[in-house]
Formats: sequence, C-alpha cells, structure tokens
Amino acid sequence: MQRMASFILLFLLAVAGGAISQSNDSAEPMCFDWGESSQAAVLVLDGEAGWVSCPLFSHPAVYNYTTAQSAGHDLVWYRLLDGQDLEQPIPYSARISRERDRLWLQPAEADDSGQYICMLRNKSSCSRIAVRLQVRRRDQVDRFAGCPEVAMAATEVLIGFQQGETLTCPNLQDASKMADSDPRVNWTYKNQAMSNCDHDLSWNIHWEVGTGFRIHNMLESYEGLYICTVQYRRRGETLSFTRSIRVSGIYPSNAPKYPAILNPTNGKVFPVRTNSDVHLTCKGQLPFIIDKPEREIWWTVDGKRVEQLNDARFTQTNSRTTDDHRDLTVEIILKITDVQREDLQKNFTCSVRNARGSVARWVHLEEEVSLPSVELGCGLGVTLVLMLLLFVVYHVFWLELLLLYRSWFGTDERHTDDKEFDVYISYARNSEEEQFVLSTLRGVLENELGYSVCIFDRDSLPGGTITDETLSFVARSRRLLVVVSPGYASQGSQALLELKAGIDSMALGGHLRVILVQYRPVQRQSLVRELRRARVALALVRWKGDKSKELTSRFWKRLRVELPVRRGGEQDGSKEAALMRLLSQNSTNSQTGLISNTTKTPHNVPNSAA
Repeated sequence: MQRMASFILLFLLAVAGGAISQSNDSAEPMCFDWGESSQAAVLVLDGEAGWVSCPLFSHPAVYNYTTAQSAGHDLVWYRLLDGQDLEQPIPYSARISRERDRLWLQPAEADDSGQYICMLRNKSSCSRIAVRLQVRRRDQVDRFAGCPEVAMAATEVLIGFQQGETLTCPNLQDASKMADSDPRVNWTYKNQAMSNCDHDLSWNIHWEVGTGFRIHNMLESYEGLYICTVQYRRRGETLSFTRSIRVSGIYPSNAPKYPAILNPTNGKVFPVRTNSDVHLTCKGQLPFIIDKPEREIWWTVDGKRVEQLNDARFTQTNSRTTDDHRDLTVEIILKITDVQREDLQKNFTCSVRNARGSVARWVHLEEEVSLPSVELGCGLGVTLVLMLLLFVVYHVFWLELLLLYRSWFGTDERHTDDKEFDVYISYARNSEEEQFVLSTLRGVLENELGYSVCIFDRDSLPGGTITDETLSFVARSRRLLVVVSPGYASQGSQALLELKAGIDSMALGGHLRVILVQYRPVQRQSLVRELRRARVALALVRWKGDKSKELTSRFWKRLRVELPVRRGGEQDGSKEAALMRLLSQNSTNSQTGLISNTTKTPHNVPNSAA
C-alpha cells in the first residue's frame, strides 16, 4: 500500500513539472527522470573536501533514504564530466566514496566538475535526478587580503545587540561523521573597517574562541565576515574545507517592535482636480523580528487591494526603502491616474503589518477649489503698479504732499501759544547775507507767506540792553531761523548769543524750534562749537542762488515745512505783517522824537541798530 501511494505521488509530480522517460526495452524498469535539480550548483574549492547530496531526498515526505533501503531500492551515482557526452558510473576509491545519500570527494579536484546523477532503483522502478558540481580553483574565488579562500556563499547569522550567540562552522557535524578524530576549527574575522582578516581573536573579552565562536555581547563593530576552516584526519590524511558566516546586528526582538505609519495622518484630506493624476504617499516603519520576518505595507481602495481592483488607473510602487539593521522604513506610493468624481467618495487606506501587529490610516480625496488665477494676477499687477506710482509720486512730490497735509490737518500755533513773532532771524551783521536777510528772506516771509518776522536791528527799541532784548525776542518767537555763512557767529558776537538762546530754549522743552538756512557752503571746522553740534540734530535748508529765488522752488517749500502752519490765507498774513511793521515804525518814530526833545541822555545803542 505504501509503495502504491509513493508511485501515485511520483506520477503526479512528474505530470506537474518533471520529465518522464521510459526505456523502449520492456525488460528495463520505467524510470522517472527529474532532469537537473533547480537547486544551485554545489561549489567546492580545489584541494578541499566536498560532497554532493542526492536531491531526491531533499523532500523526505516523497523520498526517504531509510524507507527506500527497506523497500529494496539501491542508490547508484553516475557522472557526466565537463566536456564529455556519455554518463559514466563513478569508480569509488579512497578519494571518492558514498556515505548514505552523499557522494564524498576527499579532496575534490578541478577535473571533478560536471553533472552528477543519482538514481534510486529496484527491479520494477527507478527515479533519477541530476545535480551540478563546480570545483573552483583558488584563483577563481573572491578573497580579501590575508583571508582564506572560500568557494561557497556565506551563511547569514543575525544577532541582537547586547545579546550573545555562538557561531558554529557550517557542515562541521558532517565532517565529524567522516573524521577519525574530533575536527579542529580555526577562525578569522574581518569587518568593513579592516583591510585584512584578523587571525588573533582570543584577546577580546566580548567573545570566546574555540570549536565554536562565542560572542558574549553583540556590538555594531562586530558585524562582518567570520571565516572558519575545519581540519580533520581520515585514513591518515589531513583534509579541510572552509566556510564563511556573515554576522549582522539587529535590534533585540524583546524590544517593542510594533509597526507604525509616519504619514499620512488618519483622516487627512488631499485636494485634487478631476481628470488629473494624484500620488498618495504612505511612509511606514516595519521592524524586523528574527523568528517571524514576514512584514508588509500596502494600499487598499474601499477595502480592496490594488491588485484586486482590476482597474489600471490604480497602481502602487515602493519609492524608497531605508534599512536600519533590518528595521525598514518604506515609502509606498498609490498613483491614481485620471481622477474621477466617484473617486472622491472612496476610502484610501494604508496598512502596515508584521508579526507583532498591524496599523492602518485612511485618507480622503477632496475636489480642489480653483482660484481665479487670472483675476488674482491682474489684481496683484495693478496693486504693484499703483504702489510703484505712489512711491514715485511721494519720492518726487513729498514736499508738496507734506505741505498739502499741513494745510488740511495742521494746527495753527497762533491759537495754542502766546508768542508774538513767528520767526526770529539770526544772521551775521555787516556781511553779504545781511542784504539777503533784509531784502529776500524777510520780504518773502512777511509779504508772500504772511509770517510775522522779528529782526533785532529793525524791531528793537533804542536804549535797551542788547542781551536782555535779544533773549526777550527769542523767547517771544516760535522759530529761530539761523542764516549760516562763513562769517556767522564769531565768538562773543550777538549772533552767537541768539543761537545759544534758541538751542537752550529748544532743549528745555519750550515752544521754539531752530532752523538752519545755509546761505553759502561752510566748512565744518570753521564753525563754532554750538553751530557744529546744531548741524547734526537740526533741519538744514540750503539756499542755491538763482534756483531758489522763485517761490515754487524747493528751498521755499522746504522752509515752509519747518515754519508754523498758516491756515488763514496769504492775504490775511500779509495784512497782519503790514500792521506789525506799521506799529513798529510808529513806536520807533515816537521814541526818536522823545529822544530829540529830551536832554539827550546817552543810551547804549548797538552800532548795527539804525
């Protein structure tokens, strides 16, 4: 019954993927030929011990060596060497021998490379399969400086950080079965920072070297390639083979290794436009668990995976993967081509999963409200043009705008103080600027602009004290206008007294402001100390000769900005100025007549007072 079940199973396997060949000779049993094994070729280094296992017994549920022997099956090996066309029986010898289901080559030679066929047969049936053996010369394998040559690929071992593990050289137990005594193992080590292999491994307190390699405390610096060479004696001959183990550190499995989604947040809404493409990106963390490494990240649309939708508009791809000691951070993109309105009603869910659990985040699509870009652009352009025009207008006509603002919103100081004069003019006597003050400056201020002007030489009474009257005039004025010129204010002069009085009154918080009018350019070092300081903090209006004569010139506009506000019109101001001059002249004439009719008591009259 058991043989019948095995036959049926073999037949089904042959129909599914094997090739069945049957001899034309009815005396020969039917043979199931499985062709060449899909397993990788067996690699052996020239001069080292190697073996070939029969692939039929790689699935014990189908073929079992012990059961086959009990049923009377024999295992026979053939070989087809490279460059030959005829299969030949293998002549067993001290170098080539068979042990159960393995064919041993102790040692292997370069000419042993080829295809090896193992056949399991009895009088009624047989099965055969081929496996390829490749014996490599030492100059054909990759090696590092100072490291032993290794033909076979490295075995991978993962060790948790701060944990211990014992490395066992691969196939050591197989060598022990063939050896006459216990095999001896030599270990070498190389990490990425080393240029050569380290053969002296007994000094480090974190590991223990023997037949096995014991790492007591795994550190990141211990990641690398561990090469073991097994030596054993058989029938008086020393044999060896070399294997390698690649050790990588991982975060311990006893740490919390739950999956997580970094973005998007749950319930996030993505604005989209219909008939356009959209990319939804999900970034998840997938920790590695050594005993259950399966993990996954995927998108679903209304609960269905992308491959279940049968809709070519939905595709998903992994855009980037970051590996941190096997803990992965993966970005997966769901691409939706030609978004339709019904897509706005669907749920898009990103999920991650590993052996510890799973996490999901869902998002929605929302139709993007289109902004009137043309209208916004035009409005922004018009706004910028207007701002530029306003900037240019202000830069060119700022004086005119300031004067206009003062005329509308300025406060007439005549209604807020008890001052008698609007302007007191201080200048250098008996100089060129005296004519400028008396004819030009005074005339425009009084006749054209309507200001009440005080000039000491004109408005002072004979017989008074110069110092007292100067201080009195300055205190009764709203502005002190200082005409700056090379000959102004020599030390101890009346002009210096006027300047000091104005600056002191301004500093003490009085209702007096000092204005500097530069009649002619003056070198700073030629000015007195008070005037040098005043030029730093006070307004300076420059007279530019013929350019400044017109009332519409920049000089008069700039000067009007510094002078008090007049809101009654120029004619009223002119009448008021004329009335003040008349009163001043009558007062002077009366005093003159009084002096001529008296006994001519001498008075202290300054030379400049006419």
